[in-house]
Amino acid sequence: MATTTSSANTLGTAQVNSPVTSAVKSQEAPPSLPWWRYGMVWMVIAGPAIVVVAGFITLWIAISRPDPVVDDDYYQRGLNINETLRQSDRSMLPAVKGRNHAATDDKDVVTPR
Repeated sequence: MATTTSSANTLGTAQVNSPVTSAVKSQEAPPSLPWWRYGMVWMVIAGPAIVVVAGFITLWIAISRPDPVVDDDYYQRGLNINETLRQSDRSMLPAVKGRNHAATDDKDVVTPR
């Protein structure tokens, strides 16, 4: 058995020192870098990370600024707003009548209702 192991060692040494294996060693890839050293990895991680951060910001905004509660008399308030808008049209009426329309055609003059 001792001869078999010594012959195996001789064969293994012969293969390592052969010109074919030395040429293969010279063409080996450079040692690989850790994953965090590659920029493409950070581009892939950045997309989901930005979405998670934006989700937390949206959650914070939603919690810190709650929506206002609708008034019980929302319909009456809407009617009051419409009445206020009608009154503002009436207040503009004298300005529309007193405007100088000397340079405009008769068909372009806005007439009050």
